[in-house]
Amino acid sequence: MARSRSSCHFIPPRLTEVAVLPFIDAEEAWFWFMHSQRARAEGGQFRGASGGTARPCDPDDLYRAVMDLARRRLIGRAHLKVLAHFGYNDCPPDPRIDNEVRAHSLWSEALDRLTTVLKSKGIIDVR
Repeated sequence: MARSRSSCHFIPPRLTEVAVLPFIDAEEAWFWFMHSQRARAEGGQFRGASGGTARPCDPDDLYRAVMDLARRRLIGRAHLKVLAHFGYNDCPPDPRIDNEVRAHSLWSEALDRLTTVLKSKGIIDVR
């Protein structure tokens, strides 16, 4: 007996609808991504909707957006190092600290370029 084509693509309905909440800005999205990376590195799973709120993307979407900026040479290796270092430490660079002035500049440039991409994808609230 032949199966109908529609039966091969059955997607069960969601049991509960979860509110989707866009990020306020690229910095919030980046820290969320870094939290998910830390959870992965520790062997766990990152629960993005654990508070009853889903995000408009997967953590991998943030990674792809940043890597696309790097491939197009809109951000460089120094930007990536600053994003990784301060993202992992869960604290942005402080321009009042002499050792972090340059890092703050790179951080701001990278997040500014990331903001443009994330707004176009609806990941950041466009109000």
